[in-house]
This record gives sequence, C-alpha cells and structure tokens, in this order.
Amino acid sequence: MRPGDPFPSVRALSKALKINPNTAHKVITQLISEGLIEVYPGLGTVVGVRRSSTAAERGVLLKKELEQLVVEAKKLGLDLNQITEAITQHWHRLDAADKVLARK
Repeated sequence: MRPGDPFPSVRALSKALKINPNTAHKVITQLISEGLIEVYPGLGTVVGVRRSSTAAERGVLLKKELEQLVVEAKKLGLDLNQITEAITQHWHRLDAADKVLARK
C-alpha cells in the first residue's frame, strides 16, 4: 500500500484476516498512534506518509534488537567472541552484496 491509499475499515479488516473486530480495532488504533495510517473525517482512513526516523528512534530500535541477540546468544551458550565474529561475518557479507548491487 502506498501513502494516500484507502485503508480497510475495522469490519473489512476483521473479515479479511478472519480476526475478531475488537482485535482489528486495536490494530488500527495502534497504526494510527504510530502515524502509519491517518483518519480524515468524512473521507475515511488512508495509509500515512512514511516519515524518516530520527537517530534517537533508530538507537532505541537497535538497543532492543541487540538485547534480543545477546539474550538468545547466552541461551545458546555462545560467548562474546563468537557473537562478535558472527556479526563481523554478516556485516562483510552484506557489504559485498551491496557492492554487487551498486555495480548494476
């Protein structure tokens, strides 16, 4: 969906996803609060314009992801060196893929 596209109503969303209308309402309320969809009285609900995230928002997201990574690594019995090496390998793999795409 693109910005400005109509977003389904609670009823249509619950029917399409086969979920309880109350659940669909909660989802839509959350999307509105996050600015992903916008409500225009008399016009309806539309997909919102995606705004750029701030450095602070990206930092918060990264911290959450890192927390999950560390917790899972500890559950698996991995040590810091193993995690650092795995991250380094993935970083280099993605860098190489980016360079290949940049050439095209």
